[in-house]
Amino acid sequence: MSGAAPAVRMWGINKQFGAVQANAGVALKVARGTVHGIVGENGAGKSTLMSVLYGFYSADSGQIEIFGKPVSIRSADDAIAVGIGMVHQHFMLVDTLTGLENVMLGAEPHWLLRRAAAAVRAKLEELMQATGLRLDLDKAVADLAVGDRQRLEILKALYRGARILILDEPTAVLTPLEAEHLFRVLDALRSQGTTILLITHKLKEVMRLCDNVTVMRAGRVVQDVAIAQASIEILAEAMVGRKINSGRGEPKPRVPGIAMLQARELRLNDAMNVVRLAGLDLSLHAGEIVGVAGVSGNGQSELLDVLSGLLQPGHGELRVGGMTFDDRRWLDPLTARELGLAHVPEDRHARALVMSFVAWESAVLGYDGLPTYAKRGWMKHAAMRRSTRQMMERFDVRPRDPDLLSSKFSGGNQQKLVLAREIRQAPKVLLVGQPTRGVDIGAIEFIYTQLRAMRDRGCAILLVSSELDEILALSDRVIVMSQGRITGDLPVHECTEASLGMLMLGSVQ
Repeated sequence: MSGAAPAVRMWGINKQFGAVQANAGVALKVARGTVHGIVGENGAGKSTLMSVLYGFYSADSGQIEIFGKPVSIRSADDAIAVGIGMVHQHFMLVDTLTGLENVMLGAEPHWLLRRAAAAVRAKLEELMQATGLRLDLDKAVADLAVGDRQRLEILKALYRGARILILDEPTAVLTPLEAEHLFRVLDALRSQGTTILLITHKLKEVMRLCDNVTVMRAGRVVQDVAIAQASIEILAEAMVGRKINSGRGEPKPRVPGIAMLQARELRLNDAMNVVRLAGLDLSLHAGEIVGVAGVSGNGQSELLDVLSGLLQPGHGELRVGGMTFDDRRWLDPLTARELGLAHVPEDRHARALVMSFVAWESAVLGYDGLPTYAKRGWMKHAAMRRSTRQMMERFDVRPRDPDLLSSKFSGGNQQKLVLAREIRQAPKVLLVGQPTRGVDIGAIEFIYTQLRAMRDRGCAILLVSSELDEILALSDRVIVMSQGRITGDLPVHECTEASLGMLMLGSVQ
């Protein structure tokens, strides 16, 4: 569409939160019918800019044009009215309603609900046929897989007339197969003329999907380039302002120390009586990182929950910190901490933070009874704030404000705060789930350095990650899970993506 006005044009966008200048004179131009990447470190201002475009925030100053027409966007309703839709990293769905009801909610085409439901269903069937976004509209959202929930969010935006679609970290919670399906959907939407703005930390996805990319740093645009002139190395350096190295180094043979955690015959069925752990045996030794590879849903999450004391198995034995637990008396999270076992959960919102707490409260969760933080039952708030400032400084949490609500930090900065809390106590065993989910490439480098340093100090680390590159970059030993069983246990120097892929499909070593 040569000569056509861009789908989005923003210029002079300024947005400040207290002392933090989130956007400083930002300019952005997005061509129609393209996929445009928005990348940058956590706290670079990209999510704030997209929130201004979608009406969650009002810019302090600046102007916006949509398809060549000046617009004033003061709310999400204003954004929807001019053809903008947004799919958030944490889905905005009502779990107890069906997919169809979620799409209808607030956008019923008729006051008779039965007639409205029929009309909405007909339009959604057309959209599903055109886009390939297939799902069961009559299932409750709580019963939908994560990939289906995301497809529902996209359908909801398209149903409301979105011609410009903003996606915030769309693959953060998807399996590789779900991510590949999403890529095909986005390719189809682009070919049909939809303009897509993609906020992501995964530069491989930017190179795979985008036509153009804008790089932000410290609230400003530092690079705006066609993808043909970009590379992962160029974008990574622009994001952090220096060369980085977070990849896989030359694996060095290591001699593991004593067993710090031993699990035997772990068996667990879920509420639907589906087998999640099927007689699993595992040992973690001092001074090693053991990576757990596998397609999501094959028992990795349940393994973390059982070992951390959040779930009691139906059968099994666990030895940690000189104590033995079995299915008559299982480990609990408080005892786990007392024994030097720390846990970074996969879902930081549901398991690691209280979003309505300020940062210093979240930074001491689970450790508030330590002498550092309490005396004779009285909490020492000044010590907690001081400790949080130190954690923020060491882990580069932005902004460095212990009194800011946990919900106000970007996802990557929330993750760094959780890691700082657990690592600060120098645990003997560390269980880590998805350590870099939603984290920028500069922070990934830092997190990798911290985990390797803990390993070198003698900590035994169990790492669950959906990113195979991450497993290979960090692990000394890799175990592979399929259908609740361990199908392979290999030193990392013997691992290839092909061999791990076969084991992930259930081929036993």
